[in-house]
Amino acid sequence: MLKIVLAATTALTLISLAGAASAQALTPPQAPAGARPSPQQALTQGAGSLTSGRPVGGRLAQGDDTLQSGEYADSWTFPVRRGQTYELNLSSSAFDPYLIVRGPGGLSEDNDDDPAARGSRDSRVRFTAPADGLVEVSATSYEPGETGAYTLTLGGAAARPVASSAAETASDRPVRMGQTLEGRLGAGDRQLDSGEYINSYVLRGRRGQTLDLRLTSTAFDPYVAISGPDEFSAFNDDDPAVTDGRDSRLVVTLPADGDYRITATSYASGEQGGYRLAVLDGTGAATPAPPAVRPSERASANGQITIGQAVSGSLDAGDDTLESGEYVDHFRFTGRRGQRVAVELTSSAFDAYTILTTPGGDQQDNDDARDGTHDSRLDTVLAEDGEYEVMVTSYAPGETGSYRFSVIPSQGSPRQASVQGGARVFAVMVGVSDYGGAQNNLDFTDDDARKLAETLSTDGSLNAASVVLTNAEATVAGVRRAFARVAAQAGPEDTFLFFFSGHGDQSDTRVSGLEPDGRSESIVLRDGEISDSDMAELFGTLRTRLSLLVLDSCYSGGFARNVVDRPGVMGLFSSEEDLTSAVADKFQAGGYLSHFLRVGMGGEADGDGDRLVTAGELATYLRRQFREQVESVESETQDGQRNYQNLVVDRGGVQVDDVIVRLPVHEVAANGR
Repeated sequence: MLKIVLAATTALTLISLAGAASAQALTPPQAPAGARPSPQQALTQGAGSLTSGRPVGGRLAQGDDTLQSGEYADSWTFPVRRGQTYELNLSSSAFDPYLIVRGPGGLSEDNDDDPAARGSRDSRVRFTAPADGLVEVSATSYEPGETGAYTLTLGGAAARPVASSAAETASDRPVRMGQTLEGRLGAGDRQLDSGEYINSYVLRGRRGQTLDLRLTSTAFDPYVAISGPDEFSAFNDDDPAVTDGRDSRLVVTLPADGDYRITATSYASGEQGGYRLAVLDGTGAATPAPPAVRPSERASANGQITIGQAVSGSLDAGDDTLESGEYVDHFRFTGRRGQRVAVELTSSAFDAYTILTTPGGDQQDNDDARDGTHDSRLDTVLAEDGEYEVMVTSYAPGETGSYRFSVIPSQGSPRQASVQGGARVFAVMVGVSDYGGAQNNLDFTDDDARKLAETLSTDGSLNAASVVLTNAEATVAGVRRAFARVAAQAGPEDTFLFFFSGHGDQSDTRVSGLEPDGRSESIVLRDGEISDSDMAELFGTLRTRLSLLVLDSCYSGGFARNVVDRPGVMGLFSSEEDLTSAVADKFQAGGYLSHFLRVGMGGEADGDGDRLVTAGELATYLRRQFREQVESVESETQDGQRNYQNLVVDRGGVQVDDVIVRLPVHEVAANGR
């Protein structure tokens, strides 16, 4: 449905728009004044680099780069390493600071006020890097046009850098295999950003050559590292063969011919004193003789194993390698759609890494198990029938050693296992087609509510306490009473759903953090409206495991900022906050979201066939349907700017694997799923 508020009257006009899908790309609208920038909008040219523990000063001023929403911004960069935790603090007495952080692996963090300092306007962001790379930071203000001095500080566990080029500086000394060198760390040496002194040596290495690097000292806690071609790097603090010893030992197999840089440093910053570095032939040291393998732990000649079987093996020089230099062994197993399995790889010799490839060619990979060890565990539901391949490899290039690998049946994560089946969805479903002359009528929107209730009832998911309100029943008071009554009966193990299909509206309000565009959104009922702030109050009364707000109405995306701000709330909205929504005539539905939600919760969103529709699966299904069916459906703002209708999904604190609905198992045979 599409509602436009006319400037001169209170009448609402329905405009029918074509809904045929096409390959036409969407053109995103300009951000309204005061809106937080998107990741693509956020960063401009850099102002400098950050070093851990060293505050930098800056000033926002006229002439600086600006965000599209009008705030001045300075940009800073610093390198990060996967798994390391970092903290950024931005303080100013001249303006309200705001931090925008973008980086590798999809890193995206924004922050206004320090959550640990109540009443403070300073901004703090703490994050763990999902991948190696360069992070970009925008130091900006909360309001457009603010200026003044600021201080930006990088803290946390800054990554210990390992240079990618062996001959990076003239001070690197040459070293040969079999040589032992005496050295000293101290004043005048180069230092890492985190304060440790370093000495570096260059070794000419060959592919497949094994090194045994030993760094010893009585003056400090030694730390040895090596880097070289193909982005190879490895490092070690303590000798794993010496219990409670501080000396550092690293055994590595080189992945390629070329120059390698060996770095001698200390574990703690500022440590000084003499050391001894031995560069020895590590042949025989990298891969201890593996224990005897029982017949049951041997894979077939082509790597074929069965689900439930454990096998033993070893990564060795001469094995196949990935393009990035890691040795790899290949295994295959046959699986069925809907099977839940755990792919496990354990090793005391290297940092385990597994890559699972489906029959259709999709990949999943895993580095560390959830217990924080270097073992790898990938828990997944198989999405299709056929033969799966698992590549057993290491996190860093050139690592070798014995391992134990298995593909075993899994019971799934506790988040899924604890979800009860049966009628656990408590819903208030509202649809208004007949507005009694107060607004223009809409097609099919009342049917949207009825059909959703029918689908959930047929699946056995809908609790009897649920309520459907259509047309004359859908008054403001009636909806509020129904919400309160159903919410009171929904418990902490249940799912609550509020669904609405009908008109939406916008009205002017004070510009604020919740309404940066100065407009409040609402859903239009038979005799009045419920605003986004009203809806937030209603959702604040819920005590359920998970709650869904689904609005198929114009401007519905504006509810996300107000309502999806607490744990366990997920929002699905048919359009962005300043754009209209269209009637889905081709599906005989009041809106596209209404139709796809009903079909998805009925089972089509269950992508892996485990009879659970999770938050991630539902979001993915809806996005795919909108991309295929709605991308060419036109939309417009209240003042006539034209664009295309876009789905808004906001999971808030709801995790990807959180279960929305458990489908009945008896349908598996009937549907052949």
